[in-house]
Amino acid sequence: MIIYNVTTNIDDSVHDQWLSWMQNKHIPEVLATGKFSSARLTKVLIVEEMGGATYSVQYTTDSKATLERYYLEDATKLRGEAIKLFGDKMISFRTELELISDSFNNLQ
Repeated sequence: MIIYNVTTNIDDSVHDQWLSWMQNKHIPEVLATGKFSSARLTKVLIVEEMGGATYSVQYTTDSKATLERYYLEDATKLRGEAIKLFGDKMISFRTELELISDSFNNLQ
């Protein structure tokens, strides 16, 4: 399994608009490409010197090849909308991760 992680710092002036857009439009549109099986939105708890709030979205997909297809077929359009709406009020970086193993605490 591949995890496509997008970390974004968003300016306080557009925070609420961005968060609503992410949850109600962007993440559903990314999932609608059919290339990801799930998405998890998390807030980064470390306070950045630059201000704003930082979030991470982790999209899971079956393979690097599927992720490459997303880059070729969908990413430009979906990223473009974010730039159009939020411009210099946000900064993002992307990380590709390969899941090696899952471990769970079975204590209840």
